[in-house]
Amino acid sequence: MIDRARTTASQRLIWYAAALLVPLAGIACSRSESQQRPTPKGPPPVRIEVTAVQRISVQRQVELAGTLISPDQAKVSSEVAGIVKELVIELGQEVESGQPLVKLDPRELDLALRQAEGQLHQTEAQLGMDGLRMNEPPPDEEISTIRTAIANRDDARAQLARATQLIKKGLLAQADFDTSQTRVKVTEAGYQSALETVRSLKATLQQRRAAYELAQKKLSDSVVRAPIAGSVAERLVQPGEFIRENTPVVTIVQMNPLKLRTAVQEKYASLMRPGLAAQFRVESMLAELFPGKLAFISPAVDQATRTFAVEILVDNSARHLKPGFFAKGIILTQKDENVLAVPDAAISTLAGESSVYIVERNRIKKQLVTLGARVGDVVEIVTGLKGDETLAASSLSELADGVMVAIGKAGAAPAMEGGGQGRRGRGKKGGQS
Repeated sequence: MIDRARTTASQRLIWYAAALLVPLAGIACSRSESQQRPTPKGPPPVRIEVTAVQRISVQRQVELAGTLISPDQAKVSSEVAGIVKELVIELGQEVESGQPLVKLDPRELDLALRQAEGQLHQTEAQLGMDGLRMNEPPPDEEISTIRTAIANRDDARAQLARATQLIKKGLLAQADFDTSQTRVKVTEAGYQSALETVRSLKATLQQRRAAYELAQKKLSDSVVRAPIAGSVAERLVQPGEFIRENTPVVTIVQMNPLKLRTAVQEKYASLMRPGLAAQFRVESMLAELFPGKLAFISPAVDQATRTFAVEILVDNSARHLKPGFFAKGIILTQKDENVLAVPDAAISTLAGESSVYIVERNRIKKQLVTLGARVGDVVEIVTGLKGDETLAASSLSELADGVMVAIGKAGAAPAMEGGGQGRRGRGKKGGQS
């Protein structure tokens, strides 16, 4: 009985020991498995490419939109009345200054010129100028009528002097003496009349010369000529048509140079000055860039639009441009050097705000920036950067403040400090040992 009791007690002790060892073995196994499993370290780094801040030169410019106009446009009129005999130009034809445009029938004007010439020669003959190459009439004393009046006056005075001597001696009748006195008075009056007649003839000479020159001009005006060089924009009369004085016959527009008239916002007033270069395109030739030079600037600002007018001179020697073309382009103002800029791929814009992602010790720092001019594929940075930063240039949609990144090209394994490949290599070597 005692042995059986001892055996039973021993079995119970073994059972209790086994019951205690099973949980301990489970705990030990659990610890072993946990030591063999890797400890999680958060999300993997984002693989990115980087770029540096650049320093570039930026050509500042002001946008323009305006209309090409001719600096000189003339609606040519006929200065004389007459029948249109011939039109010697066509629409669009280039003409030079002084070139004939329209010819009128000159017969009536030629007859008027001959009549004025005859009247002029008549007056010149009365003044003793007929057949003489003289521009001015001779002195009064050399004109025949004056010479005759002077001779008659001097003869009457001489006869009066003799009559005075004779009447003192009682050798002449009083009636004859009175006759001599009267004759002197008549000849002096004749002399004064001759002077007045000559002076009237001289005035008539000037009048008839003017009439002759006017008749010459009218005959010359029967051929209407171009007052300026340009192109024929309109033909307003037809052959056989009777036109009156001051009737428009042709419209001419100057084609070279042209003017580009536009308006500039008042905030750019301090930048505008004559001589600035301009570039523009027109709708009919978008592939061609036309140059120009700022020439005229309005001194006043339009209060309704807050703009001021400027005019740009444009060379049109090739005649590609036409007055009335609409043009869009830029005015080149100034060139700034050493300007901060970054590639467009490094800029993220959301809700009107632009930002870049600075890489510092493989972590991202988001930085707001103010953008300026665009030059090719880089954009000016006005504010927000110092110039020595390294910026993310890819995978911007995956970046935010504090995100870990790995610098490298797409498809390459991320290169981290104490990289995962090194750790895996060391683990493999330890297992082999």
